[in-house]
Amino acid sequence: MRIGVIGTGRIGTIHANTLSRHRDVGSLILTDANPSRAQELAQRLGETAAPGMDEIFRWGVDAVVITTATSAHAELIGRSARSGLPVFCEKPIALDLPGTLQAIAEVETAGTILQMGFQRRFDAGYAGAREAVRSGRLGRLHTVRALTSDQAPPPAAWLPLSGGLYRDTLIHDFDMLRWVTGREVVDVYAAGSDAGPVMFREAGDVDTAAAVLTLEDGTLATATATRLNGAGYDVRMELAGELDQVVVGLDDRTPIASTEPTGPPAADKPWTGFLERFGPAYEAELNAFVEVVRGERANPCDGREALQALRISEACELSRRERRPVALGELPGGTTTAAL
Repeated sequence: MRIGVIGTGRIGTIHANTLSRHRDVGSLILTDANPSRAQELAQRLGETAAPGMDEIFRWGVDAVVITTATSAHAELIGRSARSGLPVFCEKPIALDLPGTLQAIAEVETAGTILQMGFQRRFDAGYAGAREAVRSGRLGRLHTVRALTSDQAPPPAAWLPLSGGLYRDTLIHDFDMLRWVTGREVVDVYAAGSDAGPVMFREAGDVDTAAAVLTLEDGTLATATATRLNGAGYDVRMELAGELDQVVVGLDDRTPIASTEPTGPPAADKPWTGFLERFGPAYEAELNAFVEVVRGERANPCDGREALQALRISEACELSRRERRPVALGELPGGTTTAAL
C-alpha cells in the first residue's frame, strides 16, 4: 500500500512515522507547503518527498492522509474523493457547517472513505467509560463532566486560524460525549472568558470556556476548556450514574493536587501536551485507517460523526456570542444518531 501524506508539521510527522513502520504500508509520498520540511522528513524515514500536492495525485497512491492547516481540509477531501481515494483527515473537516456538508457530500457521491482524526475514540480510558455506560454498570446516567486544559497557549498567529476554543479544543469533548454515552445533545448554553492574554481578544477568541449541555435522555453534561492551565495538560471525563461513578484521565500524571490531608500526592511528572497524553491513541487510529482501507474493519469515525461534533461546537459558539440557550435543531446537518 502506498499512502500520500499531505502536511508534515507536528501531527503529520507523527502520522508519517506510524505509517512508515506499518507492515502493510509499502511506501509513503510526503508533501508540505514547506517543501524542505517534507524533504527532511522523507530522508529521515527513507520515504519519498513530492514537490507539491499535485504530485500526490499524479504519482499514484492508494490512500491519502491530510494533516494540513484546517483551511485546506475540505478542498483536499473533495479532490481525494473525486480521485476515488480513501482519506484520513485530522479534525475538523472545515471551520463552518456549509464547507463540512459540501465535503461530506463529495465523499458520499463518490462512494469513497473518509475517516476523521478523533483520536480519543482509541484511548483506553474513554473506551472503558463507554463500556461502563453500555454494560449498565453506572445505572441511569445523570451527570457527565468533561474538561480539556492546555498547559500553555498556542502561538498568537495560529489563533485566528484555529476556529476558536469550541471548534478547536472542546470539539474533542463533544465527540466523546456522543461516543461514550450513545446520546445526542439537544441544547447548549455556553460562556467564555477572554480575561487572559490580549492575543485572545485580538483574535476574537476566548482563553477559557464552559458549556452546559442537555442530552436527549435528560442527562446533564458540562464541558470546560482553557489554554492557561499552568499545572499541566489535563483531560478528564467523569460519568456519574445512580449505581456507580467512573472517571477518565485520572492517573499518576494528572496535573491536580489534593488539599485533603490524606489525599493523593501531586504528580511528579504531569502531562505536558496532547501528543504525549494520547500517543498510543494516535498510533491506533492510523492502524485502524490501514485496516479500513484494506476492508478489514468498519470506519470508526466517518464524516457524519465529525459533523455532529462540529454542530455542537457551532451551537456553543452561537450561544456564547448571543448569550442565550441554543437548540441543536437550529443548525443544519442533524441526521446522525450517536452510536450505541
